[in-house]
Amino acid sequence: MVGPARIQNTKPQRQEENPDMITPRPSSERGHADHGWLDARHTFSFADYHDPRHMGFRSLRVINEDRVSPGMGFGMHPHRDMEIVTYIISGALTHRDSLGNGAVMRPGDVQRISAGRGVTHSETNESSTQPVHLLQIWLHPATRGVDPRYDEKSFGDTPAGRPRLLVSADGRDGSLPIHQDADLWLVRWKGGERIAHSFGKGRAGWIQVTRGAVQVSGTTLSAGDAAAVEDEAAVELAADGNSEVLLFDLGPVGR
Repeated sequence: MVGPARIQNTKPQRQEENPDMITPRPSSERGHADHGWLDARHTFSFADYHDPRHMGFRSLRVINEDRVSPGMGFGMHPHRDMEIVTYIISGALTHRDSLGNGAVMRPGDVQRISAGRGVTHSETNESSTQPVHLLQIWLHPATRGVDPRYDEKSFGDTPAGRPRLLVSADGRDGSLPIHQDADLWLVRWKGGERIAHSFGKGRAGWIQVTRGAVQVSGTTLSAGDAAAVEDEAAVELAADGNSEVLLFDLGPVGR
C-alpha cells in the first residue's frame, strides 16, 4: 500500500550531511532520566542529557518517551515558540493550560500545542493505579511569535495497514495543523502488512517505533528504537505482529 502523495517543495534545498541512508537510533543508546515518578528516555539532547551528535533531526528537536507514575505529572510550566505534539500510548493524561483548555487524553489521542508567544500548561496522571506511557515531541516552528493554540483529537480507531495522517502543515485529511513543514503519520500492523511510504525531493524521514517490531527496508527496529531516513525516495515497512510506528516526513532544513 502506498501512502498519499506528498506536498512538493519548490524552495531551495539544503542537504543534510550524513552518508547513511537509513541510520538506526537504538533505544538502548538514548538518554535516560529516572526521577522516581517519571521514567524518561530522550532520543535527542534534553535537560541533563547532552550529546552533540543527537541535537535533533531537521525540524525535530525533542522526542521523549515518558512513563508517568499514578497521581503524578508535570505541573504548570511555560513554553514559547515551539510546536509540541503529545501521543498517548497507554494510560490517561489530563491536560490544563492558560488558554482555558482541559482534556483527558487516552491511547491513540494526539495533542498539539503551538506555544507561539507563550503558553503555560500542566499534564497529570490522575489515575491512582495506572501509569501513563506517552511520547512528547517538539518541533521548531517555521514562524515565531504566532498566537498560541491548542488542539486535541483521537486517532485510536486507526486500522492496521492504513497509514493515518496525524499532524501536518495544512491540517489536511483531518490532521492537526502545525507551523512547520512536517507530516506525522501513524502506521499500525496486525501482522503481514507491507506499507510503502514515498518522500518528495529534499525531504527526509524519522521513524519511531512505539509498539512491537518493524522492518524498515530490511532494518529491524523494536519498540523504542528509531531510524533517520535520508536520500531515499521511499521506504518499505513490514511487521509480523501487533506493531505501531510514528513516521515523520520532514521538509528541508532552513524553512
